[in-house]
Amino acid sequence: MKLNISGFIREYILGFSIIVLIFGLILFLLSFIHYFLSDFQPDFIKNLEDWNFYLIIIGFILLATGVYYLYTYYKNKKFILEEIQTNKRSELVKMHAELKNKVKHMPSKYKKMLKDKEKELNIK
Repeated sequence: MKLNISGFIREYILGFSIIVLIFGLILFLLSFIHYFLSDFQPDFIKNLEDWNFYLIIIGFILLATGVYYLYTYYKNKKFILEEIQTNKRSELVKMHAELKNKVKHMPSKYKKMLKDKEKELNIK
């Protein structure tokens, strides 16, 4: 069995995006507290004084990445489920290229759903 990191991440993209989003939010908020609410900051934030500039940038990047992947996952999921529910072959053929492209970036259960629908409607 071939170890493929991108395939592993694709299977668990929802969990990874939530973890990255939460981690980025924590880093961003801690650094934000240091810069803008310094009267209320806990002691452990004061110890990171030299690193807070870097942490706010890293936190923002992780937060934006988590939000992007979470949004993309749910947008693709909604599109795939709406298109697969159709029973008309012509509608599925019309959106087939876009469906295959979106399914390529989703977990394998969506690929299986598309294959089953293609088999049901006799699409190659």
